[in-house]
Amino acid sequence: MDKSTPPISVYILTFNNENTLKGCLESVVPHADEVVVIDSGSTDETLDLCRDFKVRLYRQDWAGFRKQYQTAADLTKNKWIMFVDADEVVPELLWEELKTALRRDNGKFDGYVVSRINFFLGRWIQHGGWASDREIRVYQRDKGRWEGGLHAKVVVNGPTKTLRGKYRHFPYRNIAGQIDTLNRYSDIAASDLSEQGRRVGGIHAAARSVFRFFKEYILKRGFLDGFPGFYVAAADAFYALTKYAKLWELGKETDEKDTHETHI
Repeated sequence: MDKSTPPISVYILTFNNENTLKGCLESVVPHADEVVVIDSGSTDETLDLCRDFKVRLYRQDWAGFRKQYQTAADLTKNKWIMFVDADEVVPELLWEELKTALRRDNGKFDGYVVSRINFFLGRWIQHGGWASDREIRVYQRDKGRWEGGLHAKVVVNGPTKTLRGKYRHFPYRNIAGQIDTLNRYSDIAASDLSEQGRRVGGIHAAARSVFRFFKEYILKRGFLDGFPGFYVAAADAFYALTKYAKLWELGKETDEKDTHETHI
């Protein structure tokens, strides 16, 4: 790293990411002062790749998104830290933009917001719900913390700046993998909402799904991405339906349990 640029620590979470991790590490190791990886039990070649790239590797059972990310952040040593998912690549142009910003801004901002562009079904998805995929990715270690549940994110105390460059995201190998993820994430999301005391009716669950598709495919012009754009909007709508249907199901189970206990 250029000596005039503040050193940057990168942290990554892994679990069976052999298909994407090499590209991820190739894009960050040459630029970062250190790379911290927390693995939650990989059984493929993920650990070997980490050793090949000589990252600081830790093993920890999965503790939930917020806790797992925060643990990784706490293991870093530099003032400026950056999180990258194991299925992402940080392009050279984004690195150069970031380094320039860190030198010129000289600590003026607590964090930097970065967008990412998603590759799925053979093309870059540039419209619809995935087009507004951005969040704080680089921040001052002592001024940011992870907050939230399934969709946990970094929250900083002060001002942020948005960079023009984008991460490249390769979220799913195929439709089957995407459906598996949808099922797992809808379980977690429904559980999170239930723990917050949220309840929902069947009509509300259906309406959420219909609106999600209309917003992504029509209002956000997902149709411009061809069939992949249609599929993404339909899958996101189905995710919304599944999440709220599972929440509805959890509510029914709670009502039945309460009724049973009352009769006893």
